[in-house]
Amino acid sequence: MSRPFVFCTLMALMLVPAAAAFALAPDAPSKEAWGETNDGRSIERYTLTNAAGAEVDVITWGAIITRIVVPDRTGKKDDVVLGFDTLAGYLGQHPYFGAVVGRYGNRIAKGRFTLDGKTYTLATNNGPNSLHGGIKGFDKQVWQARPLASADGQAIELTYVSKDGEEGYPGTLKTKVTYTLTPSSVLRIQYEATTDKDTVLNITNHSYFNLAGQAHGDILKHDLQLDADRFTPVDATLIPTGEIKPVAGTPFDFRTPHAIGARINADDEQIKFGGGYDHNFVLNGQMGTLRRAARVVEPSTGRVLEVFTTEPGVQFYTGNFLDGTVKGKGGRAYPKRSAFCLETQHFPDSPNHPEFPSTVLKAGDTYKSTTEFRFTTDKAR
Repeated sequence: MSRPFVFCTLMALMLVPAAAAFALAPDAPSKEAWGETNDGRSIERYTLTNAAGAEVDVITWGAIITRIVVPDRTGKKDDVVLGFDTLAGYLGQHPYFGAVVGRYGNRIAKGRFTLDGKTYTLATNNGPNSLHGGIKGFDKQVWQARPLASADGQAIELTYVSKDGEEGYPGTLKTKVTYTLTPSSVLRIQYEATTDKDTVLNITNHSYFNLAGQAHGDILKHDLQLDADRFTPVDATLIPTGEIKPVAGTPFDFRTPHAIGARINADDEQIKFGGGYDHNFVLNGQMGTLRRAARVVEPSTGRVLEVFTTEPGVQFYTGNFLDGTVKGKGGRAYPKRSAFCLETQHFPDSPNHPEFPSTVLKAGDTYKSTTEFRFTTDKAR
């Protein structure tokens, strides 16, 4: 090889933009074995990190987020999601800590819906209703994982194929969930799915947050703002009535920030039905565009969580059914209202409410949805 050719090659490499070089050789998330399922299948844990000190752990059982570590305003780092230290906790009964839930996140009334003239029957695992995909939904499946080359930060792709008829749903559904942790501590979740038969689909992540740190008391002093002028009232079994009601003049008005606990025990029928907040809020703005759904500030630590999504709704849940019987990380109990969830979604029971945004995925079409959890700190206090 001639010297001029070598020189030109070296110069060309030196001139490759930094972003392009990063895209070609990204820093990969770490991977470790994390036990086996009861039938002997191996489970892996991946850890995404960034230079800002954030860390996110994801396991291949249920595509579950087991840990999110972010700093407070002083730089002190804490894990801000509920969960377990070992796989055994996730294999047992728990309230969907950190899981991807589907095929249909949230509730379907009486476990039935009609599609293309045919009625489908689902398991009723939440009183008279079907919840979060049934007895063995996406949260109780082994997903296949691979790290991704991404210029946006460390990333992992998880895939699962749900067979035609699984949990009563039609169509073989191929689902992909991608987690990316950006340098600015944005945890981006991208969902994608295709089906060979018309089906219904509503996928979300069910992480339980406490921005003071998991097992650090209740979340009643967290300040919440929801970018939602309306919500969907429910009946006593938490199924939407079909009404879309303004939040103005109700305990559901979070259009300006205030403490979660300020009106959580209000003398209000909807609050009583949920035992607190367990309701779908109709987000402002155009469905399908990435826009803000919520902003939460924990005053003592200054941690801030903003949620952005392309979904039309978000289920705000205040851990009303936690009762201290579940022992989580470090053996600590998780009592009532020790965490909140912001589950970005289409509306509950949409297959039975044609007036709601449709959750039908047609054969040959591709479902796509994006949600971002953006972590920062409030330096004002």
